[in-house]
Amino acid sequence: MRRLPPLNALRAFESAARHLSFTKAAEELSVTPGAISQQIKALEDWLEAPVFRRQKRALILTDEALAALSVIRDGFDKLAAGTSLLSSGNGQGRLAISVAPSFAAKWLVPRLDEFQTAHPETDVWVSADMDVVDFAVEDVDVAIRYGSGTYDGLSTIKLMAEKIVPVCAPSLLTGEPPLKALKDLEHQTLLHDGSPDKDEDCPTWPMWLRAAGVNSADETLVDGKRGPRYNQSSLVIDAAVAGKGVALAKYTLALADLEAARLVIPFDFTTSTDFAYYIVHPKAKAALPQVQSFIDWIMKEAA
Repeated sequence: MRRLPPLNALRAFESAARHLSFTKAAEELSVTPGAISQQIKALEDWLEAPVFRRQKRALILTDEALAALSVIRDGFDKLAAGTSLLSSGNGQGRLAISVAPSFAAKWLVPRLDEFQTAHPETDVWVSADMDVVDFAVEDVDVAIRYGSGTYDGLSTIKLMAEKIVPVCAPSLLTGEPPLKALKDLEHQTLLHDGSPDKDEDCPTWPMWLRAAGVNSADETLVDGKRGPRYNQSSLVIDAAVAGKGVALAKYTLALADLEAARLVIPFDFTTSTDFAYYIVHPKAKAALPQVQSFIDWIMKEAA
């Protein structure tokens, strides 16, 4: 028999250690701070050793507790995955996906019918949110994120790279005034993608105009700061489709509109970015057949 402390005490420790707060742990587990304190004391009594060093306004993990936290968290991930296998019979009931809203709207959702047709036994739940999912708290199986690829303690697979391209409605090419050369941007509305993805490498209009040689340190031909700003990448693409101006867009998200000729790329000048799209999930979730089926499918779609 494994010698294990009470499960509730471990749950209280994992939550309190993650938040470094008994109050936040109590809110997460729907109990009182006093109940968390009692569970932590029960764990320390069982271990015959402290797990926190208590200061006036802070909780600090002991070195041993800090080393154990990731292992215990992984254990809870495995318990959750195992419970999912038990509750769904053959393990192919529900698949919960967390994804950024623009990627969901412009790339994932239009393709999901193909996955559902191939896997009718799996119900897909899509949660579109800009916040990075906390797998320890939220009932999510897999996430797709645009970022640097650094997701500690999680299984991470690079889905595809990204590049930034100028896009506009075809009507702007022959409008009044027409958009034919880079200098013509002086007479166009510039649409700005202000999505909060913290990609410092992603060019803004001022950066792009300098890189393209339109503006220089000595001369500013086009004011790259003017124009409306949108807090979602999908919105700036939709504004471009509606003929509202010229946008700097993520190519992956603009692809469907480019293929349908709702958008065109007026200038052959693209900019790469260090950020990419990644599939992220707890390592234990790989045991779920629906997670593996989804990863296999989406990797083929990205290819």
